[in-house]
Amino acid sequence: NTPVDLSAPPPIDETEPPPPPPPPPPVMETVKFTPPVVTDDEVVEDPPPVQTEETPQISTETNEGTGDDVIIIPDETGKGVVEATIEAPLTIVEQMPTFPGGEAAMMKYIQQNVSYPQMEKEGQIQGTCYVTFVVEKDGSITDVKVLRGVSGGPGCDKEAMRVVKSMPAWKAGKQNGREVRVQFNLPIKFTLR
Repeated sequence: NTPVDLSAPPPIDETEPPPPPPPPPPVMETVKFTPPVVTDDEVVEDPPPVQTEETPQISTETNEGTGDDVIIIPDETGKGVVEATIEAPLTIVEQMPTFPGGEAAMMKYIQQNVSYPQMEKEGQIQGTCYVTFVVEKDGSITDVKVLRGVSGGPGCDKEAMRVVKSMPAWKAGKQNGREVRVQFNLPIKFTLR
């Protein structure tokens, strides 16, 4: 057991003064608010007179003129808003272009029109050729290129491009209610049976 000391606490010395109050915060510079005074006197200042300068019109020849102000309106009229002749093809549009008859008709067209190249057939070469092309505003197909061809089968790549170029006109894609050029990517599989 441990002895415990239960004696009274030491007496508090009441002669000790309390600590001094903290110093006041620094005074910030201020300006006294004075309310505006409303008066009945209305002061109206006349604006300065407008100065007119006689600036001669610039021309390729000097003429004295008649002294009257003459406004010459050119005979040509503007052409308004003119669309750019070449627009970059878009990749995503509100209404994508479609093959006549839909996707199933396009797959049927490709199957019926692709002829397997002889060298690739003899070499047992199979694979997928990824072709990219642009569907123009009138639905025609342009800029046909191979994105990724069949490995070891350049004939397959050429055949895929030939079939895409021979497609009938598509229904053009639309953006904001008007027909636009759209870039389209299409995989074409070459499989031996």
